[in-house]
Amino acid sequence: MLKNKVAIVTGSTSGIGLGIARALAGAGADIVMNGFGDSGEIEKLRTGIESECMVRAVYSPADMSKPAEIEKMVQHATSELGHVDILVNNAGIQHVAPIQNFPPEKWDAVIAINLSSSFHATRAALPQMLDRNWGRIINIASAHGLVASAEKVAYVASKHGLVGLTKVVALETAKTGVTCNAICPGWVLTPLVQKQIDARAANEGISVEKAKLELLGEKQPSLEFVTPEQLGGVAVFLCSDAAAQIRGQSIGVDGGWTAQ
Repeated sequence: MLKNKVAIVTGSTSGIGLGIARALAGAGADIVMNGFGDSGEIEKLRTGIESECMVRAVYSPADMSKPAEIEKMVQHATSELGHVDILVNNAGIQHVAPIQNFPPEKWDAVIAINLSSSFHATRAALPQMLDRNWGRIINIASAHGLVASAEKVAYVASKHGLVGLTKVVALETAKTGVTCNAICPGWVLTPLVQKQIDARAANEGISVEKAKLELLGEKQPSLEFVTPEQLGGVAVFLCSDAAAQIRGQSIGVDGGWTAQ
């Protein structure tokens, strides 16, 4: 379905981003991976995607907190693979603390990576999508882009902002072949969430498994984690012709979290 399309997926060396990159590659898209990690492991992931999906895959080490590197990533993708058709803004970080104890530098970092990077990447990639009159911009927001939780002021603010950014881009491209939507996952068992579970288990003196169930029980009625593969399937759908008139939407994939 996506043969001859090129997709950038930020934060795609693990977790949600890797699941989405693999799903898009499985649908035929060439992939630009991005993120931090062990260089040898990243190379294994890159070559694995190429061999399993029979697509081209390249890697960009661009730091999503640095606008100049984001612009270079888009330029690199264009020079290496010819064009950029799909942009998945997925990179994200988290910090948890009451607002009075929230370090200002952590606020700045979360806003930069979770929100501002999506602005800079969209700004860089959108002109060529408009020139070809086809493009898909998919912002990975969160259930926290729709509702709030205590002690997550920067994360919640950044994800609410990303939902707003999604709506504006969708309106500005409404008469074109470019669409912009957000996917809002609930709890996904990523390395980021695993750290929260481990910390909870340590703080409460309970097993990791019990900490998992407590975490899910507070927010996610299904009591099951969303998987990166499921989110990848939603991303592929948003790139399809069937989704051509889905514009500016925030699609919850959250086990019932925001239905409450």
